[in-house]
Amino acid sequence: MNLFNRGASPRRSATLVEPQRPDGPPDFPQGGQSEPDLRTLTGNWVIDPAHSRIGFSVRHAMVTTVRGAFTDYQSRLFLDGRDPSRSGAEIILSTASVDTGVDQRDSHVSGRDFLDSGTYPHMRFLSTAVKLAAPDVYRMTGDLTIKDRTRPVVLELTYIGYVTDPFGYERVGFDGTTTINRSEWGLTYNTRLAEGGAMVSDKVRLQLDIAAIRTTPQPG
Repeated sequence: MNLFNRGASPRRSATLVEPQRPDGPPDFPQGGQSEPDLRTLTGNWVIDPAHSRIGFSVRHAMVTTVRGAFTDYQSRLFLDGRDPSRSGAEIILSTASVDTGVDQRDSHVSGRDFLDSGTYPHMRFLSTAVKLAAPDVYRMTGDLTIKDRTRPVVLELTYIGYVTDPFGYERVGFDGTTTINRSEWGLTYNTRLAEGGAMVSDKVRLQLDIAAIRTTPQPG
C-alpha cells in the first residue's frame, strides 16, 4: 500500500477532493495468492478520513472503557489483489490530534505524561509483511513507532467490500484491530487505585475502520 495524502479531521466538510496520486507502489516482497475476485483491488489507495476512524480504547479505573481517535494523519496504501504479500501500508498520525471527547483528557494524553506531542509530533505505522490468514482476513505485520521507540505489531484486517460510489470514486473497506502494551513504547504514566490495580490499563486496543479511495487506475 502507498502513502501520503493529508488526512482531514472528521469535523471538517465531508466533500471529497480528488486525492493526490502517489508515484507508484513500494517494493514489497512477493508471496501467496488471493481469491480471483479481489484482483480488481490492485493499485494505489489513500484513506478517506471523512469516512474512516483510527481509534483506540483503554480500560479506565478498572471499571469502564475510554475510547478515542486520531483525527489528523497521512496515509498511503498499495493493495495487490493477486498477491496479498505485495501489499503494504504506511500511516503517520499527528499525536496532537487525539480526540476522546473531553478536552482536558485530550490535553493530558497528548501531553508529556503520555504522547508528548510537543517533542514527538508523530506516530508511524509501516507494514513489513502481509499474508492471507483466512477467507477475507489478512494478517499485516508492521513497525509501530511512538516517541521514537519502534516495536513490531500484528494487525488482523477483515476485508469488508469494494464499490464505486455515485461520484465515481472506487472505494474499498477494511476493519483492523490489535492490542498493545503501551509500556513497551515508554508510555508508563499511571496512578494506583486504593483497591489495587491501575487508573489506566497497560493494554490498549487499536481499532481501524478504513474506507480507502483508489488514486491510480486499475492495471490492465
